[in-house]
Amino acid sequence: MPGSRAREYHVFEVPQLMSIMKVRKAVFPAAGMGTRFLPATKATPKEMLPLVDKPLIQYGVEEAVAAGCTEIIIVTGRGKTTMEDHFDKSAELEASLAARGKKALLEVAQSVSKLAKIIYVRQPEALGLGHAVLMAKEVVGNEPFAVLLPDDIVDSKVSCIRQMVEAYNETGCSILGSEVVEGAAISAYGCLDCTPDPKNPRLLAVKNMVEKPKAEEAPSQNAIIGRYILTPRIFEMIEKVTPGAGGELQLTDAIKMLLQYEKVYGFSYEGKRHDAGDKLGFLKATVEFALKRDDLGPAFRAWLKEYPL
Repeated sequence: MPGSRAREYHVFEVPQLMSIMKVRKAVFPAAGMGTRFLPATKATPKEMLPLVDKPLIQYGVEEAVAAGCTEIIIVTGRGKTTMEDHFDKSAELEASLAARGKKALLEVAQSVSKLAKIIYVRQPEALGLGHAVLMAKEVVGNEPFAVLLPDDIVDSKVSCIRQMVEAYNETGCSILGSEVVEGAAISAYGCLDCTPDPKNPRLLAVKNMVEKPKAEEAPSQNAIIGRYILTPRIFEMIEKVTPGAGGELQLTDAIKMLLQYEKVYGFSYEGKRHDAGDKLGFLKATVEFALKRDDLGPAFRAWLKEYPL
């Protein structure tokens, strides 16, 4: 919490599992109101805002599927039914495209509903990220799972979550996506008090976590971003967390509590993250993703060069 003093937790050693369970499920907290994008999000979920020609949440779902996840759990709230419609089969649209001979578009429409098994869980009140994750407890069960924040878009050759799953398979421990944030900007993030693993410098052994520290008080430049692999014990920790302002349950507080029982690692992933939950970040992501497209990039780049600045 802001202004709080960092406190180290003792990590108890746990015996290495004979076999590590596969990460098959991914949770997407998507019940927020998206107020930073009003009025666009008054009737349209933020997660459905299009980044070029795909909604934000689809990028994350495709990332999770590329990592081997077969079940996608979307935590929703009021006014989010368009997400359900998007990932559902649209018989009318498919019939119309087929009748007009739009084969390529038909394949695009069909591919969305075939990405994975999608399960929706309702969050009656937006009571923090920890509470959103807790809503998925019964569906996740007693197995490790991924958490992806839909407005963090990670552009990488290898799916960010796939990289983190491989780190989980190596350690059997919870993995927190991390990137270096320099200067005063670190105060907008959760920050890791950590040391690099001598065998794998991308793995960061976590000693503690500080939420939104002042730059001069940050224990490192390693910020936590919206990607997690968590062991099922996290649910027990969330249930024990003391609610903060507005009755919210923070996932960071639960992970700090988890450190008393299990090792937790940060992971420096390869790729570029776009904060698409911010208007400027969304615009930057749109430009970069459009420029990388074979069908749009050349013409868009030529137009940008001619645009008067």
